[in-house]
Amino acid sequence: MTDLQTRDLERELQFQASRSGGAGGQNVNKVATKIELRFDVQQSELLTEEEKALIQEKLANRINNEGYLQLTCQTERTQLRNKETCINRFYELLRQALTKQKKRKATKPSRASVRRRLEGKKRQAEKKSNRGFRGDY
Repeated sequence: MTDLQTRDLERELQFQASRSGGAGGQNVNKVATKIELRFDVQQSELLTEEEKALIQEKLANRINNEGYLQLTCQTERTQLRNKETCINRFYELLRQALTKQKKRKATKPSRASVRRRLEGKKRQAEKKSNRGFRGDY
């Protein structure tokens, strides 16, 4: 269980069920198995201001004009399994948004790799210079 799941964010989630679209026979037209998960980022009592800002920045394309983070799941055949899938995807999204990226360490190419690159360039240059028109008749 991750740090996010121990905070019990699930009590702040809102769910709405509707009928799935697309192919699937009679069941698609009768049963509301598609789940839409909504989470109000700014009104959350369990996230710090810093976490809210990070989520707003990194998940901006998933947050609508009203400030809700939205996810939809319709891959499973039952409402319960779609709900579980949605919750798991929600926690995974938050985990990715809240993890800090490592700083990149600048490195130099090794002497051997530089030598190999230059030798390859010399070989290519020789090959091209041998193709040219010489002008000796």
